This record gives sequence, C-alpha cells and structure tokens, in this order.
Amino acid sequence: MSPHTTFHPKWYRPRVSVWWWLEKRPYRLFVLREISSVFVALVAFVTLLQVRAVKQGPDAYARFLEWLGTPAVLAVNALAFAFVLLHAVTWFNLAPKAMSLRLRGKKVPDAVVAASNYAGWIVASAIVAYFLLRD
Repeated sequence: MSPHTTFHPKWYRPRVSVWWWLEKRPYRLFVLREISSVFVALVAFVTLLQVRAVKQGPDAYARFLEWLGTPAVLAVNALAFAFVLLHAVTWFNLAPKAMSLRLRGKKVPDAVVAASNYAGWIVASAIVAYFLLRD
C-alpha cells in the first residue's frame, strides 16, 4: 500500500552531492560567505569578552591580553579576520542588488553604490586608525 496516489505522486528529486557547492565559483563564494557569518559572530563575542575584561579591572584585562596572545587564539583571529574581510567585501559587492537607489528618478549605477560603500569603509577605517595610532 503506497502513500502516493495518482493525485499525489511521489516527487522526482534527483540526488545531489553534499559537495554541490564546489562545482562553480559563485556557489563556493556563497557558501564561504554563509560560513563567514560564524566568524563575524566570533569577533563580536571576543569583543564582548574584551569589554567584560575591561570592566573587571586591570588584572582581568592583562589576563585577557595574555590569552589573546596565545598561538591558537592568534591563528583563529587571523582566520576570523580573513572571513570577516570576505564577508565585508561580498556584502559591499552585493549592496547594489540589495538596495535600489534613485536620484531624480533615475537609478544610481551599481558601481557608484558599491564605490560609496568602499569609500565609507576607508573613511571609517582612517578615523579608527587615527585614534588608535596617534600619540
């Protein structure tokens, strides 16, 4: 006795490899971007740990900085940096498709939207670098 009737036939579902995303570059970038979200969350979590260490005082902050200097944490942070960079770049390239800007009734070109995002990133990075590197 099959649960499928003539009115509800069994759907055709071709077998798909677990590695389907390795077939084409856009698929790989899509999956890597999704994986990068985990590393973005990791960076946010480490930042919260840093705020907590600052709140607990100089000794706790010194222990936190010592922990940050361990080889394993440095390796994970380097990997996280690469994934956060990938996440940012792919988002800036995707932004023109996510938002449709119009100026005087005409659509702003995609390149202008992406370039303005990159320009904002550079300006924000320069401001942060100024405050971190000044004497």
